[in-house]
Amino acid sequence: MVHDRLDAVKVEFDDERAVCNAGVLLVATLAKRLGLEVLVGECVRLGKHGARFWPGRKVMSLVFAMLLGAQSIDGCDVLRSGRTGRLLGVRVMAPSTLGTFLRAFSLGTCASSTGSSAWRSGGRGGPARDRAPTGS
Repeated sequence: MVHDRLDAVKVEFDDERAVCNAGVLLVATLAKRLGLEVLVGECVRLGKHGARFWPGRKVMSLVFAMLLGAQSIDGCDVLRSGRTGRLLGVRVMAPSTLGTFLRAFSLGTCASSTGSSAWRSGGRGGPARDRAPTGS
């Protein structure tokens, strides 16, 4: 509740269901309507046993955590505070699970998911590495 006298502002939280970081609700709603979790689940295929389950949930957890300021895997724990997980509408994954998921990716995994190859894009060991840089 905000009392709106111009000379004094007093902010009170009188609702036990208040959630910090509720601004991420807009992004969560957009992601849900676009079906991003399902799309990631259909497109991402990882062979590693612990990482291959629920890739959509894991990607959405990472996106929401980054939006809320997480700068490391441990920072993803911000999603588990209060009722933030309930607000997002997805099951929030634990930071250790997200770390396992991220470690399952390799350069080959990323290249195959985009339909390109590291060799063609000048990645490690590709022909672009052997060419002299062009000056402007």
